[in-house]
Amino acid sequence: MEWIIAYVVAAIAFGLLDSVYLRWAAPNLYRPVIGEIMADNFRKGAALAFYAIYIAGMVYFGVRPALESGDVLQALLNGALVGGLCYATFDLTNQAVMKVWATKVSVADIAWGAFATGVASAVAAWVTLAILA
Repeated sequence: MEWIIAYVVAAIAFGLLDSVYLRWAAPNLYRPVIGEIMADNFRKGAALAFYAIYIAGMVYFGVRPALESGDVLQALLNGALVGGLCYATFDLTNQAVMKVWATKVSVADIAWGAFATGVASAVAAWVTLAILA
């Protein structure tokens, strides 16, 4: 039961955070820098697959250790590490192989990934621990 609670809460928290960021970043950060390689509309299937897999990883690597220890700060730190690593993999690979990719996009995305994943992991751990207490 704790895994279901953690997954649902992480998905809601990360989804809300990411939707706010993407609504700002798409027109203000991505389109001006990498617009020529952006699709006109996002592909829902790929987006749903990403979120399903990413949230599972967030719960396993970020939230699970905090549920075991009862320490929400551990979820914040582990989540930030997971987010930073995952977003760095995406952004730095793109920066290495794409003709149009800017360092500022990579820096912003990596910082965002660390922040949003850390916060969503902490929220998921906190809510799950509160419900199960």
